Amino acid sequence: MTFAFIRHGQTEWNRQLRLQGSSDIPLNDTGREQARHAVDALTGTRWDAVVSSPLSRARETAQIIADGLGITLGPSYDLLAERHYGDAEGATAEDIAANWPDHAYPGLESLDSVVARGIAALDRIADDYGDRNVVIVCHGTIIRCTLGALAGQKLPAIENGSTATFDRLGEGWRVHTVNDEALVVG
Repeated sequence: MTFAFIRHGQTEWNRQLRLQGSSDIPLNDTGREQARHAVDALTGTRWDAVVSSPLSRARETAQIIADGLGITLGPSYDLLAERHYGDAEGATAEDIAANWPDHAYPGLESLDSVVARGIAALDRIADDYGDRNVVIVCHGTIIRCTLGALAGQKLPAIENGSTATFDRLGEGWRVHTVNDEALVVG
């Protein structure tokens, strides 16, 4: 079984460099174009399903990808929603510097919780789809933290519309690519 994480396409909050988190912000036109380009990164592998986070930006990205691959869009998984940033959602870097310079936002979801949700989502998707190859459209922080835990290393920020590929090896996972590039171990 091969999985691909794809980060949703750009939103206006991404463009404005606002902390988005679990706020349900839709794609913009650039994001829709990024979703169409993501299909190109998936060529060369047979994909059996596309699933996503329930947030509209991920769901629309997933629909565009499913259409591009010629397969039906599968379900959304609540566990794939982005990290909740509490009171800082919608904030700019200037807002954060002024109000939470230590990044201790009231209501912030812990990274341990994000990783636990990400791994639980992968286990559930693996149970639901068996040995089929699945595209999973979700969000930057949950992708970065989950793949980082699977790879045992810190990963860079995940770019809008980018692909990360990985597969299951027995009870473990092997990460192959992040941001459309081969993972450099170490």
